[in-house]
Amino acid sequence: MRAGRTFASNPVALAGLTMLVAIVLALVFGPVLYGVDALDIVNAPLSAPDAEAPFGTDYLGRDILASVLLGGRATLLVGITAALISVSIGVTVGAVAGYAGGRIDAVLMRVTEFFQVLPALLFAMVVVMLFRPSLVTVALSIGVVSWTGTARLARAEFLRLKGLEFVEAARAEGATDLRIVFRVILPNGMAPLVVSATLAVGAAMLFEGGLSFLGLGDPNLISWGRMIGQNRSYLLDAWWTVTFPGLALFLTVLSVALIGDGINDALDPRS
Repeated sequence: MRAGRTFASNPVALAGLTMLVAIVLALVFGPVLYGVDALDIVNAPLSAPDAEAPFGTDYLGRDILASVLLGGRATLLVGITAALISVSIGVTVGAVAGYAGGRIDAVLMRVTEFFQVLPALLFAMVVVMLFRPSLVTVALSIGVVSWTGTARLARAEFLRLKGLEFVEAARAEGATDLRIVFRVILPNGMAPLVVSATLAVGAAMLFEGGLSFLGLGDPNLISWGRMIGQNRSYLLDAWWTVTFPGLALFLTVLSVALIGDGINDALDPRS
């Protein structure tokens, strides 16, 4: 309750939440209410914004607004899915390393460091190119290359908590290691992990935008990154083709970041 009141009293966090809710509602209901197919040719190519096409048209004459409303679904879905994969891997590796310690900790941290030194975008590109580019492949590739920060954070929390009195009490009562990890330590170390998971969504969306910009996204789906990549050659002549999908991506990532900062402040015991 205290955390909820702290979050609700943070105007910046509330602004981020309001913005994200508005964006999600626009992505869910916008294509139906707007009524324009994102694949239809509605005007001449590279037409400036007007009453018929408020965001203008792209290099093929397709409505930019319709594409932004439809493309945001893929971008947001990949961001959430990739963040879940990343956090799941990171928490598992960090929890095992921090709780077990010793050689297991050393081995898992060497594996984590190996993934950390790899260029994340290049590694994700290799993973996507090894398989058929699709929504699932992109989400998996992003999740596989971006879990290391969460793993280190989870390990630090487990190292901090595993020697405290309530953990020793659970162990003295005969609790199994699995129960201690998931029912005792993890709930008490969730605060920084929740913040990390929130920020991971925005990072994954930017990652997806970068892959789609390079032509490695799902070729059968419209996404904001793909729109920017396909229209980048026309930026100087038709600014709207890149500006509107880029602005949509920026505002969405910004709203997630503001929410993450608000959650961090709300869960901080010093606040």
